[in-house]
This record gives sequence, C-alpha cells and structure tokens, in this order.
Amino acid sequence: MQRGPQPADFADVRATNLAVVLRYVRGNAPCSRAEIAAATGLNKATVSSLVADLIDRRLLRETGLTEHRIGRPATMLMLDGSPYAAIGIEVNADYLTAVAVDLAGTQVLSWRRSFAGLGASPAQAATAIAALGRRAVNRVVKDGRRVLGLTVGVPGLVDSAGVVTLAPNLGWRDVNLRGALIRALGDPDFPVGVDNDANLAVLAESRYGAHAGTRNLVYLTGEVGIGAGIIVDGRLLRGHRGFPGEIGHITIDPGGPACRCGRRGCLEAVAGIAAIVSRVIPEATSDGELTDLQPEIDEVVRRARAADPAALQALTEVGHGLGQGVSIVADLLDPEVIVLGGYFVPLAPWLLPAVETELASRRIAPDLGGPQVSASILDHGAAATGGAATVLDHVDEGHLPTP
Repeated sequence: MQRGPQPADFADVRATNLAVVLRYVRGNAPCSRAEIAAATGLNKATVSSLVADLIDRRLLRETGLTEHRIGRPATMLMLDGSPYAAIGIEVNADYLTAVAVDLAGTQVLSWRRSFAGLGASPAQAATAIAALGRRAVNRVVKDGRRVLGLTVGVPGLVDSAGVVTLAPNLGWRDVNLRGALIRALGDPDFPVGVDNDANLAVLAESRYGAHAGTRNLVYLTGEVGIGAGIIVDGRLLRGHRGFPGEIGHITIDPGGPACRCGRRGCLEAVAGIAAIVSRVIPEATSDGELTDLQPEIDEVVRRARAADPAALQALTEVGHGLGQGVSIVADLLDPEVIVLGGYFVPLAPWLLPAVETELASRRIAPDLGGPQVSASILDHGAAATGGAATVLDHVDEGHLPTP
C-alpha cells in the first residue's frame, strides 16, 4: 500500500490554478494577464491558458485596453458570471427572505415574504421554505441563468447534514430541512445547503458589509433570538459540532424573564427584539404572541423619535443589557468590529450609546481600547446574502461550473 504524500493530479492542479486566477480577478479587476502572472507566480503562458478557459466558461470577460503602462496596451479582464446565479434564503420567525446574486455579487433577485414561523408546524414551515426556494430557482432559470447552488439560513443549531437539531424560536427539533428542500426541488444538479443564520450573516458582512475584509468580526442577529456569527483570523468559527455563537442563551440576569430555551435571564430574553417590544409597547401582546414584528418595530422607532420618555428609558435599559452581552463577546474573542443586525439596525441610534457605555465599563483592559460596535448596512436579507455568498466561495475554491 502506497503511503505518504502523493503527487497531485493534473486536473486538480489546473482546477486550483483556475480558482487562483478567478479569486485574483475578483479582488483586483480590472487587471491584465501580466498582472495576474506577476501577482500569482504563474508563468504567462499558463495564465493565458487559464484565462481562456475561464472566458469559455463565461466566468471572466475582456473589457478593453489600458494605455496607462509602459509598452503595448494590455487587454483588461473583469468578472463575468452573468449566466450564473447563487441563491440564499433566510428563515425568521416572522418572515422569509430570498436573494440571488450573480458571480460578481450583483443582486439579481430580492424577495421578502411573511412567514408564520411561530405558528406553523415544522412540516408546514419546511414546505413554505421549499416553495420559496423553488420559485426563486424558477425565476433565475427563466431569466436565463444557471443556478450554482442554494443555501438556507435558520436561527438554530444545524448539523453538517443540514438537519436543524434545535431552533427554540421556531419550535423545531431534528427537522431535516435539507432533505425537504432537495425533494421539493426535484433532486437538483446544484448543491443545496442549510446553515445557521448568524454564520451566513457574518459571511455576508465580511464580503459586502461596511467592514468587509475585517479579519476578526462578530455579527449579532437582531431577530426574535440573538445569535452570533464569528470570524476569527479571516475564517468562520464553526466549533467542534458546528454550534458556536449561541450568545443569546448566555445568562445575563439569573432572576430575569423566562426564555424560550427554558432558562431565565438569557440575553435574548433581556435584550432581544421581543423584549424591546414588550417593554415599549406592552399592549402589543395583549392579543397573543406576535407573529409579525415589523409593525411593532416601526412603532418603537416612532415613539423614540417623538422622545417618548418610557420608550427612551426602555431602549436605554435594553441597550445596557445588550452591552453586557457585547462585553462578554469582546473579552472572549477580541474582535475588531461587532456588527448589530436585523431589527437592531433601526433601533441602533438609541441602543448603541448604552451598549458602548456598558462595553467601556466592563472591558478588562479599557485603556487598551475595544472593538468598534456598529449597525449593519445590509438589510434584513443579510443571512440570505450570506447563503448566496457561500455558494460563490465554493466556486472561488475551485468548484467551477462546466462550460
């Protein structure tokens, strides 16, 4: 039996080099073949062959000449990818979002649909998610694009097989969402994945957000629950079982309100969106559990802008609770930036001052500074956009579509 390192197959080497060229163009376009060769160490003949292959696959295109160089003008290269699209879907307690982007990251589809996630059974919810996925795929194909993959983000624990093992805010346990999607899509020829929503949202932030490229970044979801997507040294932190970032269930106040997970005083019970609504608009839950938070968030913002004393006090107190959670994240992970997403974004003008005050008072070494805390510039589809981005990352790693 042959042991030890084995020589790489030629096809593997070529696929790797194709990915190297594609990634370089993604980050440096417009650029020339000579620039690619100089930056990657590949010889010019190899680069020419690789570029020709990528143009045949319609992943790159030539975009004209540049005169700003010594010698002959060079033909410049750009990402093409217009015949392709990657799809992401975000699942929340009260809405679904579907996003499709082309290879260059240009959004070609963006839908938001109401979703009775709190009142639906897991089977009903899976059917609704699969139906939205099927409609998104059909729209992309109708527009003449080939689907590269579909990834769904869920607010819960998701294993490597795409089974949602636990999603307390949806009432799910051991839901094989990936299997349901594959069946609904008719066993498609593109990859289908399911991941935690915070993981996907932080990937979207790292690629498209205001702090794109930050190597140590945390994203806090601001939905019914609070989850954390974590990037450390430029890589998504997945942990041993793929379940990191459950910051929402760290105990902030042992005597605090009950949480959906069965404990008391969890961060999301103290400072989650439902906690904000119940404190600012206590009458909102008089008719039962909320199934659509947007109208209530709009009302909270209206009252805060009108300087309603009760609303301002509630937002400040919730901000301090959220700041406790942020300070724990800061001390454990030492990120450069912590981004607040979801419904936290419209509330950020009133939450951030208290968060920053709490963070400054609780840091172990405040004189050394701490992370920047900011609101996301991405919309409610951050996790959906991140789902599409994971498909593009798969392409960038060398899993290229055939011509």
